[in-house]
Amino acid sequence: MRFPLVNEDSVAYLPPDTYRLVEQSMPIACVDFVLVREHDGRRELGLILRESPHGTVWCHLGGRIQRGETIADAIRRHSRETVGIEPHLPLNPQPDYVYEWFPPETAPSDGTVFGDDPRKHAIGLSFVLETEQRAQPANEALDFAYFTPDQLPPTLWPGCLALFERLGLLS
Repeated sequence: MRFPLVNEDSVAYLPPDTYRLVEQSMPIACVDFVLVREHDGRRELGLILRESPHGTVWCHLGGRIQRGETIADAIRRHSRETVGIEPHLPLNPQPDYVYEWFPPETAPSDGTVFGDDPRKHAIGLSFVLETEQRAQPANEALDFAYFTPDQLPPTLWPGCLALFERLGLLS
């Protein structure tokens, strides 16, 4: 897999070894988002099932922001490519929370709340997005389902529950 590097004239790609070096050297800016809907008077969280360094787990949607891509465009791209949903966003969406993901060897020990990502240190601009559109899982998404906050699946990516709490989705 090659990783796009966008500039004004064209798209260039970083070779996998170079991208791994980038991931090991600096934080990666990402968008994280939870699709939510109201169903039978209750809020439900839309999650994808995916392969991960933690095995097959359920988690929110998201991924890195590419060079030259706006935050809104990154959210739209990840949503379209992963579940086929075109979210409605303002021109300059602002995150509901900023959440960090760390590999165990660089994780803070000062009480900072964070998620576990053994691949990289990521800064997740985190959003809650209301939708009524039907999801069609694709690419990394093996499945997509809605869950009420009191019936979340037991196999969540480590750190997702803390993120959902900070986004106000578990009350």
